[in-house]
Amino acid sequence: MSDTPGPEKKRKLSRTEMRRNARSYTLQALYQWQMAAQPVNEIEAQFRVNNDMADTDVALFGELLRGVTARARALDDAYSLFLDRSVEDLDPVELAVLRIGAYELIERLDVPYRVAINESVELAKIFGATESHRYVNGVLDKLAQKVRAAEVMAKRGR
Repeated sequence: MSDTPGPEKKRKLSRTEMRRNARSYTLQALYQWQMAAQPVNEIEAQFRVNNDMADTDVALFGELLRGVTARARALDDAYSLFLDRSVEDLDPVELAVLRIGAYELIERLDVPYRVAINESVELAKIFGATESHRYVNGVLDKLAQKVRAAEVMAKRGR
């Protein structure tokens, strides 16, 4: 046996981890879109070229980025009822996280509401301000009760 370490085998990520990476890239791309007002197709192309997306659900990244940007105003309207401030006063990271979460709650019915909320909370913990994850959780939980009432009630045993 040799003491020389061999090439490390890269562990294959689970579907969940690949989807989490897609959401993370989507958040970063949305932040860029919000701040620079650059066309979304350019941002998407730039992200695909500049990042190693081998461990990313690229289809989900594209769907979330294009879907959120196309429906941003409608998504903002959907959760604005549950904000304690105007959408314009939200931190840009919180805004992007809320838009991703709202999109998944409204458009991605294949994603359980708890998963949509939890994934957004995790993004807020990583990228947001200290307590933004609590704010995101509260807003998206109320939105879920509105747009997925039957699913929420069934899961909560009501």
